[in-house]
Amino acid sequence: MTQAVLIDGKLIAALKRQNIKQHVSQTFHAFGRKPSLHVILVGDHPASQLYVQNKQAACHEVGIDSCVHKLSENMVEDGVLDLIKGLNQDPGVHGILLQLPLPNAFNRQRLLNEINPAKDVDGLHPYNLGRLISGDPLMVPCTPLGCLELIQSVCPDLRGKHALVVGRSILVGKPMAMLLTNNDVTVTLAHSSTVNLKQLCQQADILVTAIGQPRFITADFIKPGAIVIDVGINRDGSTEEKASVVGDVDRESVQKVAGYVTPVPGGVGPMTIACLLSNTVRAMTVQIADAI
Repeated sequence: MTQAVLIDGKLIAALKRQNIKQHVSQTFHAFGRKPSLHVILVGDHPASQLYVQNKQAACHEVGIDSCVHKLSENMVEDGVLDLIKGLNQDPGVHGILLQLPLPNAFNRQRLLNEINPAKDVDGLHPYNLGRLISGDPLMVPCTPLGCLELIQSVCPDLRGKHALVVGRSILVGKPMAMLLTNNDVTVTLAHSSTVNLKQLCQQADILVTAIGQPRFITADFIKPGAIVIDVGINRDGSTEEKASVVGDVDRESVQKVAGYVTPVPGGVGPMTIACLLSNTVRAMTVQIADAI
C-alpha cells in the first residue's frame, strides 16, 4: 500500500526564510534600515511565551529587528490601546502583532481594530480581511497563507479542485476558505453544526482542518489521494509530563489513504512563522511606498 507523502513544512519554511533573509539584506542596502516587528504579549500564557520566543529567533535569523512588549494581565485595556496607538505613529515600527489568545478580560477585536492595517502583519484587521474578500489582499493572515503555500508546493494549479475547510475561526478557517476561493477552488466551510461531516470530507480533494480535537480525522474521512493540511495543535496525554503534541488528524491511519499530509509538529507551524516574516517585510515596503 502506498503511503502518503509528508509535506515537509520545516524544509519549505527554511527555504522561505532564506529568501526573506536575502530580501531583508537588499531592503537594508536600498533604504538603510531593517524591517521592524513589535509583538505585544499580555499575560504569562506559557504557550504564547514560547511562540513569541520562536518568532523573535526567526526574526534574528533573517535580519528583522524585533521587540516584545510584555504586559501584565492586570494591565487595563486602555493601556494596551495606548501602546498600539504609539506603535502606529512610530515610523520605525513596520509590523505590529498582538499575540493571541488574550486574557479573558480583554476585548480582542477592539484591540485588533486599533492596529494600523498597513502594520497589521497578522492580517486580522477588518480592513485586511475585507481586502482579502475583495481579491486584492494587503496583509493575509499568516497561518492560512502558510497552508496555501504548503498546498501549492504539491499542487501548483488549484483550479477546479474541491476543498473542505473544517473550522470557521477568523484566525484560520474563514480566511483559508477565501484564499482558496481566490485561487479558483470550490470551497465548503464546515463547523460544529455541520451535518454529515464525514461524507463532506470524503468528497474533498483538499482537506484543511483546524478544530482542536486530537486525531479526530481518521482514514475513513479521506478521499483517496487527497491533500490533507493539519492545523491542529493539541496536547495528548494524561499528564503534562507525558503529553505530546498531536494534530486534528490521525496521521498513522490517514497517510494510508491520502496523497499528501502535513505532520504535527513540523508542518503548518514553521510556515506560519515564515509568513509572519514575509508579511513584516511587505509591511515595510508598503509603508515606504506610501511615504514617497
